[in-house]
Amino acid sequence: MKTINFSQCKFKLGLSIAIALNIVLNISSCQVSQIADSSPLTQQECETDGSFVFIPSGKFIQGSDRTERDYAYRISAEAIGKTPAGIQQAEQKLRQTGWFNGERDRQTASTSSYCISRNLVTNQEYQEFIQATNYPAPDITEAEYQQQGFLVHPYTKVQEFLWKDRTYPKNEAQHPVVLISYEDALAYADGQGQRTGATYRLPTELEWEKAARGASGNYFPWGNDWRSNGTNSAGSGLNYTNEIGAFPLSKSVYGVEDMAGNVFEYTSTLEQQGSRVVMKGCGWDDFPGFCRGAYRHTRPVDSRHILFGFRLVKEP
Repeated sequence: MKTINFSQCKFKLGLSIAIALNIVLNISSCQVSQIADSSPLTQQECETDGSFVFIPSGKFIQGSDRTERDYAYRISAEAIGKTPAGIQQAEQKLRQTGWFNGERDRQTASTSSYCISRNLVTNQEYQEFIQATNYPAPDITEAEYQQQGFLVHPYTKVQEFLWKDRTYPKNEAQHPVVLISYEDALAYADGQGQRTGATYRLPTELEWEKAARGASGNYFPWGNDWRSNGTNSAGSGLNYTNEIGAFPLSKSVYGVEDMAGNVFEYTSTLEQQGSRVVMKGCGWDDFPGFCRGAYRHTRPVDSRHILFGFRLVKEP
């Protein structure tokens, strides 16, 4: 079995290049990350060492409706405003930006079974990868950071996350790795494959959302009502990444950790001719409405930020 990349979508080929090209020409979205020509991992194969979680095939509720988006605007405004007038003003500003208007419409979707990592890729795991391959360590200069445009935080905050001598910040071995691009995440997946003999990739947007929400389409991993103690996000008081799996409420019904808060996550779903990648989840500085499974936004594939991390899907 060979693997080949077309427009940054990965397809497995079992027949001929001509057939593969015909397939690619008829696929309009990178939501489809593989051609179903091989059997997925069984639950036993997936969960051998406990580091991956098996997500069964079947239907689930994807996206959001007007009621959910209104709720997202309201709880976010309540986290910003301190008075009724302040809350009203905050909600008006949030609605003007249209933060949640780009979400998929609430609908029934389905996936095949898949095997997703229980936790985000950590600093320690990423360091093992760069030591084995001599791949560049996570980094960004002040000029590069300014050029990205979506600053959010000053570069002085970014400096807290910078690696020194190819070593992550002190005492942060189990924090999710950040300051890596989409391509860096793909390189890590390839490196893991070479090391273990399995195949690894980023989850699709659809796979990530199902793993976070469960079949019933909960707003959050724990249900539909916001719980401020459920996640590392704005209001948690941390103002930084936390160790993986530190917030039990952020564990999904399938057992996938940190599905609300800590860091945004790269998916394999690309838009705008492959120039932008769909991000899921929410970061340690985000307001409650952003921490829903339905929330989505895109960033350039070469982005590197202190809010962006990733996890993997494993295949045979």
